[in-house]
Amino acid sequence: MAQRDTGTEQLIKDTAKRIFFSEGKLHATTQDIADAAGVNRTLVNYYFRSRDILFEQVAEEARAEMSAQLESVFSAKLEFKEKVHRLITVFMDQAIKFPYREMYVVTESKRTERAVPDEKRNRIRKFLAEIKEEMELGRIKKMDPRHFLMNLFSLMAYPLITTCINKSLYNINDKEYLKLMKERKQLIFEMIYQ
Repeated sequence: MAQRDTGTEQLIKDTAKRIFFSEGKLHATTQDIADAAGVNRTLVNYYFRSRDILFEQVAEEARAEMSAQLESVFSAKLEFKEKVHRLITVFMDQAIKFPYREMYVVTESKRTERAVPDEKRNRIRKFLAEIKEEMELGRIKKMDPRHFLMNLFSLMAYPLITTCINKSLYNINDKEYLKLMKERKQLIFEMIYQ
């Protein structure tokens, strides 16, 4: 039996991830991916059997990567203010790199309706308790802690999910938009801690 070339397999996955989640071409074909990776389409089919299998594998890895990064922030033993700063940085850096991944995660979550694992829910509950404590100490505006977390993720995700609309609306290029998104990390933090 022939040995699989994991380098080629990884190249195909990295290319697919870029096409799907950086460029937003969620319906790219195996030929599109093969062309972008500089390989024969037969190799894509050899490693992944179909575009759907490749897409699901890349999407699962992307979800797991983002989840692991967020989990490391939520469970970090940091002062709350530093934790929020790190959360904004991690989320925004990933969302800038893969802006269409968030759109995919939202639509796929609705389609599959997978239950959130208890471990994740427990981490979020702990983070919500930290938020509530900060509110009680008067460091951030009082509200339902769930609103705080939804507001935070809305401030981070929405401008990236609507990148193409915003660039057209404000008549700016990719470089200018990237600059705005990098500035946004600090602006969001300053909105929370005025």
